[in-house]
Amino acid sequence: MVQIFVTGGTFDKEYDYLTGELYFKTTHLPEMFERGRCQIDMDIKTLMMIDSLEMGEADREIIAHNCKRSESENIIITHGTDTMVKTAEYLASKKMKKTIVLTGAMVPYAFGTSSDGFFNLGNSLGFVQALPHGVFVVMNGRYFDWNNVRKNKKTGFFEELE
Repeated sequence: MVQIFVTGGTFDKEYDYLTGELYFKTTHLPEMFERGRCQIDMDIKTLMMIDSLEMGEADREIIAHNCKRSESENIIITHGTDTMVKTAEYLASKKMKKTIVLTGAMVPYAFGTSSDGFFNLGNSLGFVQALPHGVFVVMNGRYFDWNNVRKNKKTGFFEELE
C-alpha cells in the first residue's frame, strides 16, 4: 500500500475569480487518481492545507509523526515547492526505514492542462515503489536525493546542486 499525505501547496490551490486570489478548499488527489485510472492500493490522508511558506517546525513534526506511524513503507507527501527541500531535510534527519517522496506543482491542478501536478503525482507513484528507503523530491519527471536538490526560482525547475 502507498500512503499519501496531503499538506497543501500550489498543488491543491483554487482560484477565486472574483478576488483573483488563490485559496484552499479540498484536495484534488482522489479526482486525480480516478482520472489517471490508478489501480494502486493507497490511503490518502490530509494533514493540513497550507502554503509551504507558512509551514513551521510544528507542521513538519506533524508530517514526520504521521510518516513514522504509517504502516506503509512507501509514502508520498504533496507539498508546496518553496520549502519542499527543507521538509525533505527534516524528514531525512528522522532516519525512518521508509521510502518518502515529496512532490508538488508549480501551477495548481485546478488550472487544468497547464498544471504540472498530474504529471508529478504520476511520477511520484512510480518512484515511491521503485526507489530504496530514503527521502526524495520528485519534480519535472526526475527524482532527486533530499540533499542534492534545489528549486531554481529563475527557471521554475528543480535541479541537482552543483
